[in-house]
Amino acid sequence: MQITWLGHSGFRIQIEDAVLLIDPWLSGNPMFPADRRTEALAGATHILLTHAHGDHASEAKAIASETGVPVACIHELSEWLNAQGGVQTIGFGKGGTLALNGAKVTMVNATHSASIDFGGGALLPGGSAAGFMIAGEGHVIYVSGDTDIMADMAWMGELHNPDIGILSCGGHYTMDMERAAWAARKYFNFRTVIPCHYRTFPILAQDANPLRAGLPPGVEVVEPQVLNPITFPKQ
Repeated sequence: MQITWLGHSGFRIQIEDAVLLIDPWLSGNPMFPADRRTEALAGATHILLTHAHGDHASEAKAIASETGVPVACIHELSEWLNAQGGVQTIGFGKGGTLALNGAKVTMVNATHSASIDFGGGALLPGGSAAGFMIAGEGHVIYVSGDTDIMADMAWMGELHNPDIGILSCGGHYTMDMERAAWAARKYFNFRTVIPCHYRTFPILAQDANPLRAGLPPGVEVVEPQVLNPITFPKQ
């Protein structure tokens, strides 16, 4: 299994027979090298969107057209994408689970706004924000999406028991490093934590030292490098 950062909140996750592109915002992403776009998209089987904001969803239609793969996201956003034409969507809701090429993807709650804020027009409703529990190869990955701490993390940690946490923790728009560390030690038993939604802009946190300092001994924090795969053995 490999988890590869695409910058900001974008990830490429190779798990079972799936290659999942999570919130793939490439064009305009200051962290992403434009000349490596083909590499990032190669072999993709599905696109997953946590919510409708432009730094997560604005390229979904273009990438879906480029790769020929479906976009899985909350129902309202899927309907809006369908109306744009030229994209296949899988709309589902919180608590729903998709079987994607051997991986199981369950949509869970997140607390964040979720309007469609790209395209130059007025803000449009885009459903609500979500996260994902992605299970396969003996691992469960919690992709938090943009969120703050929430009480739902208690049952999410107990029910899904993820061993890998991909946590938004850059602050200002989401929980910061200290809050993410508190949530991780309070609600989860992660072996590995990967920070995201940071380093992209000056307003966001630039390193994960406060996250690392706030986690229990034995929890590894891996600060990802763009397009440098992080490999996990099958359990």
